[in-house]
Amino acid sequence: MSKQPGRRQFLQLAAVGGLVYASGLPGWQAMAATTRTAGAKPDDFYFVQLSDTHWGFKGAPNPDSQGTLPKAIAAVNALSPAPDFVIFTGDLSHISDDPAERRKRLAEFRDIAAKIKVPVVHYMPGEHDASLDNGEAYIELFGRTHYSFDHKGVHFIAIDNVSDPSARVGEAQLAWLAADVRSVPEHTPIVVFTHRPLFDLYPQWDWATRDGQQVIDLLMPHPNVTVFYGHIHQEHHHMTGHIAHHSARSLMFPLPAPPAPGSQAKRNPIPWDAAAPYRGLGWRSIAEHGKQDTATWALAEQPIQANSEANATTKTPETT
Repeated sequence: MSKQPGRRQFLQLAAVGGLVYASGLPGWQAMAATTRTAGAKPDDFYFVQLSDTHWGFKGAPNPDSQGTLPKAIAAVNALSPAPDFVIFTGDLSHISDDPAERRKRLAEFRDIAAKIKVPVVHYMPGEHDASLDNGEAYIELFGRTHYSFDHKGVHFIAIDNVSDPSARVGEAQLAWLAADVRSVPEHTPIVVFTHRPLFDLYPQWDWATRDGQQVIDLLMPHPNVTVFYGHIHQEHHHMTGHIAHHSARSLMFPLPAPPAPGSQAKRNPIPWDAAAPYRGLGWRSIAEHGKQDTATWALAEQPIQANSEANATTKTPETT
């Protein structure tokens, strides 16, 4: 059985409000996102991205603030086959000026996330977790804020663009990144995880990384790079040259798309709609298809639903 969700599974996701989005990289054919062939490579795989859980948030934008994360975890645990790994791309907790409260929220999040049945779970901080203490509390509870790892022919890099309150990656981490990407063969697919966008999406709202262009410049020599990030609490798809950038929805509250400059001063959350209580919230599964410079990614956006089991996808049919 393939670990990449099949055509029927993606269509079922679309029927309940999901969206399949194919990364705009070389070698992609439209049907590759939703179907498999008998000759599929056995090392194809998928993983799950969750972002912006903001544990500790309380307010009108989400009256179910303590329920959405457990609902998402229940849905992930029901996936069959299970993803190879899960990654949380930042803002695990909601910001607090009180160091004790910050640690309490991060510890509560850690204990809830421990209920994920997938053996491998990766974490990275958001500015709510790390910007007030340069990541000190986060490091105590979760370890490194930036790192890399390899999985089934893909090189993954988690970049910290939040621990510095000025929204910079910083010279030391840039030097580490330069050394890391130099060690990766040119045609090995690279996936980058960040919290903030690396490009200037909307700097007025802190939707940018001040030295993000330096990160992009280091990645540009590699022909197959895809970036997954959070922070903006909505889907957004963007290209910088051949590098695709995909933002994830939040598990706490959605934010509006960037307005025309000066037309809206604040990034206020979209109001809770009792008729569609989880509209704009969700998580995604990401399936790898192909290898080398033709590797592409199929994104399945999966909404939060009132019934946590309703969000679970059905078993992937075996390919024939």
